[in-house]
Amino acid sequence: MYGQISTVAFVGIEARPVEVQVRISGGAHVFAIVGLPDKAVAESRERVRNALHAVGLGLPYKHITVNLAPADLPKEGSHFDLPIALAMMVAMGAIAPDAIEGYAAIGELALDASIRAVPGALPAAIGANALHKGLICPAGCGSEAAWADETMTVLAPPHLLSLVNHFKGLQTLSRPKPRLDADDATPQPDLADVKGQEGAKRALEVAAAGGHNLLMIGAPGSGKSMLAARLPSILPPLSAEEMLEVSMVHSLAGELLGGRIATRRPFRAPHHSASMAALVGGGSRPRPGEVSLAHLGVLFLDEFPEFLPSVLDALRQPLEAGETVIARANHRICYPSRIQLVAAMNPCKCGASTPGQSCRRGPRCADDYQARISGPLLDRIDLQIEVPAVSAADLVLPAPREGSREVRARVTAAREKQRARFAALGAKGMRTNADCSGRLLEEIAMPDDAGVALLQQASERLGLSARAFHRVLRVARTLADLDQSEKVDRNHIAEALGYRGETLRQQRAA
Repeated sequence: MYGQISTVAFVGIEARPVEVQVRISGGAHVFAIVGLPDKAVAESRERVRNALHAVGLGLPYKHITVNLAPADLPKEGSHFDLPIALAMMVAMGAIAPDAIEGYAAIGELALDASIRAVPGALPAAIGANALHKGLICPAGCGSEAAWADETMTVLAPPHLLSLVNHFKGLQTLSRPKPRLDADDATPQPDLADVKGQEGAKRALEVAAAGGHNLLMIGAPGSGKSMLAARLPSILPPLSAEEMLEVSMVHSLAGELLGGRIATRRPFRAPHHSASMAALVGGGSRPRPGEVSLAHLGVLFLDEFPEFLPSVLDALRQPLEAGETVIARANHRICYPSRIQLVAAMNPCKCGASTPGQSCRRGPRCADDYQARISGPLLDRIDLQIEVPAVSAADLVLPAPREGSREVRARVTAAREKQRARFAALGAKGMRTNADCSGRLLEEIAMPDDAGVALLQQASERLGLSARAFHRVLRVARTLADLDQSEKVDRNHIAEALGYRGETLRQQRAA
């Protein structure tokens, strides 16, 4: 007696095809699962046994072997319960083999045979669709899986018995409908709430327009966190393709509540006590970290120097490559991490930089505090600005006329200009100026003669590294896009150099 069905194993956000094969043969009573299962998969024996008993099926007193092929691919997670149970039912003759032949299945079984939601329904549906198969998934994941393809067959039963009745024609399971994020209607913090800080607002707009990393240095209470929280409100909306990219990562992390696809750019703000595995991903059972959960959105690190230096330096590769690679002895996992880093810090440990106060330890306090940030990491931050303390005179002023809506219009126009430029040049995978590098950057961002002279002079005086040189060009190209200018001129270079910052200049990449 033999039965099989397709399922998937997750390697990063990729859903690898797996065949669940069940053979029931004579011999001693054994229920063995082979194919590199982890603890959760091995424990599915008892969940499957009790779930089948709940629908009136008892396991035969024979030798039962479950093989998860390919055998050399590690299998992790409880989503193998449902495919094992379905293949078992085919082997026992309870379900016709052709009933499940065109499907892949994922789902965790409860002891009463109800089917519980599992992470990764969206990438599993995309993987099943690539195999030209439909997907059987829990009812709680149906809306999420329905986003993979509108022509794809998706069955989302709440209970194992309802699925059996559907295959026998006693019940009809309708295709679940895709659902959007319910939080989409929740208003975001508006930039009009910020009084004063015109220079910081300008830097925030430039960062949003080009997808640049930003570091804000200022006294406590100067509005750094307030500004960072309003960055998502001036970013352009996600495209349909970007929604799927963001949702796939969040699906693997189990953060798509109710199966609703993400429609807003992520804003992640981990505490400075976060470990390396929490920030960049990993662990005994690897999962996406905060840097991947912020993909195509904002990663805000408040109290920047308070993070462990080793944790901060682990961000260097994701910031440069746009992906996080977690290497293990038997496999390699890659998560997308195209983020916009926004960091905030006080000038010194005590934060005594407001008017009328002075640091008791003097310059040494600031030097020691700022030295916690390595030069190579600092070199990857395009915009480094000082945020001065806000005076009482600024706070009593009326609210600014310009808010997030007006700034967002300019940012969207600049990004559309970048998108059209990269499409015309055939640069696949590039969305913003922050993604551009090398010869293409020199082609689209090289300034006029006056700008070149200023750039050369500044490079010699400031000792800019090759990476810093290219980042100045990226920022200058973004400034020209905000001005709707095809050429980068001296003014754009001058403003871009002003954003390089001098406060942390002594900490420079070797």
